[in-house]
Amino acid sequence: MSNVLQFRRPTPAVAETDVVAVADDLFGLLDQLQALSARAALMGRPTREVERTVQNLLDAVTAVERALDCLGEGEEAGQG
Repeated sequence: MSNVLQFRRPTPAVAETDVVAVADDLFGLLDQLQALSARAALMGRPTREVERTVQNLLDAVTAVERALDCLGEGEEAGQG
């Protein structure tokens, strides 16, 4: 008997790899991050901690927006 498990990569479904589906998920994530940033700004924590938390969340928003830009630009992305 062996305690080693074979590693298998799951085969992605066609819908999961569709650009529109990925973009839709990114838009959902963007909405969640923006809402979370607003909630984090209202935390009753020390000001410095709140500022850092909100800034990191806004950086994540920027990263998601860049990802959406790359999807929208297709092969044009990164050539500017």
